[in-house]
Amino acid sequence: MLMLAGSIAALAAADAAIVRDLPPGLHVPEQAIAGPTFDVDRATAAWLDTLSPEQRSLSDAYFEGGYWLRLWHFVYEGLGVLAILLLTGFSRRMRDLAERTSKRPLINVAIYGALFVVATFVLGLPWSIYSGFIREHQYGLSNLSLPAWFGERLIGLALALLLGSVVITLLYAGIRHAGARWWLWATGGAFLLSLFLTMIQPVFVAPLFNDYKPLPEGPTRDALLSLARANEIPTQHLEWFDASKQTTRISANVSGMFGVTRISLNDNLLNRTSLPEIKAVLGHEMGHYVLNHLFKLTVYLSLLYGIAFAAVHVGLEHALARWGARLGLRGRADPAGLPLFVAIFSVVWFVLTPLINTVVRTTETEADAFGLNAAREPQGFAMAAMRLSTYRKLRPGRLEELLFYDHPSGYDRVHRAMIWLKENTPENTPTSPAANPSR
Repeated sequence: MLMLAGSIAALAAADAAIVRDLPPGLHVPEQAIAGPTFDVDRATAAWLDTLSPEQRSLSDAYFEGGYWLRLWHFVYEGLGVLAILLLTGFSRRMRDLAERTSKRPLINVAIYGALFVVATFVLGLPWSIYSGFIREHQYGLSNLSLPAWFGERLIGLALALLLGSVVITLLYAGIRHAGARWWLWATGGAFLLSLFLTMIQPVFVAPLFNDYKPLPEGPTRDALLSLARANEIPTQHLEWFDASKQTTRISANVSGMFGVTRISLNDNLLNRTSLPEIKAVLGHEMGHYVLNHLFKLTVYLSLLYGIAFAAVHVGLEHALARWGARLGLRGRADPAGLPLFVAIFSVVWFVLTPLINTVVRTTETEADAFGLNAAREPQGFAMAAMRLSTYRKLRPGRLEELLFYDHPSGYDRVHRAMIWLKENTPENTPTSPAANPSR
């Protein structure tokens, strides 16, 4: 605890020493300006050089450290915390307490689910403090005080209690009634749950963490409304939110489905960037909406959930046959086996991470292409990509990108923006049928 207190006390000084962000406004390198001698590779290199060696080193260190962070998160929370609950018999005692409270399965499983959520929260808290608070401050990415950070964690805990207990209850109801085919029902349930969360998140969840307000009248609002109308996106909810109280990152999103769509941008993007950057970022986010990525990703990830649940079924049956009696577990429908269930799922999901990243990265690449064509702001797009590269490694190797990146790299985004710029300058753009010899 003394070491933790010392680390937290040193964060203010560490934050002050970090010069991470690029200056406000659009700053186009001379070699990236379109003209007769414009060269894509030279323009891309000029954009990459807008990050100082110190900024690039800091970005690489943060992102590469994240590789190990994922591994240790998996070991600590994906396996360690669950092993503690299972091997110490604590999970079994939580089940017994729930059964003493009520003999009805729906109720006692819900009680067990709530106890499980609280137990994993408490046991995982030391890791969460390091990964979500201390490390973010060490790299100058968080603006939250420890009490504010912990307050948001408690809000997340309340949501997890509400949702988690319901999901766990439905899961075990499905296991009791569907038997060995429970994993098929669980896959369908995961699909429906994902759609439900997509619909309620912008309306009921996001406002718990940030204040959302209508975007003020002015050039930015006019430009975004025009961009939205041109791409047939609902425009009645165009908002900004106060993310600067939490982070230094820029972000925006087009969230929700089926009549609850919101176009939102955070105040960091609004206050620290230029209109071309804002249009480029929102063009990308609108691409997700127009290309129906929310629904497509729900389908793709649900298929991967199905693979994971099938693997859990096989692994759980073998584990219960071998160790179930020793651990005091009664069978697959015993909620005390939930730590074992989640641990197997975590292993499978960890193995599937490169495939998950590829699926998400593909949709992000599609949204990039849409955004460039919709907003027609390649320099703004490149500038925004460089801002994101202050905490995302700018130019990874191919295998590195395949394994760890769920978005295109900064280099890839800038390079494609410069290709778009070259192909859309007047001397490279046909202006009449006669300009195209193939017609």
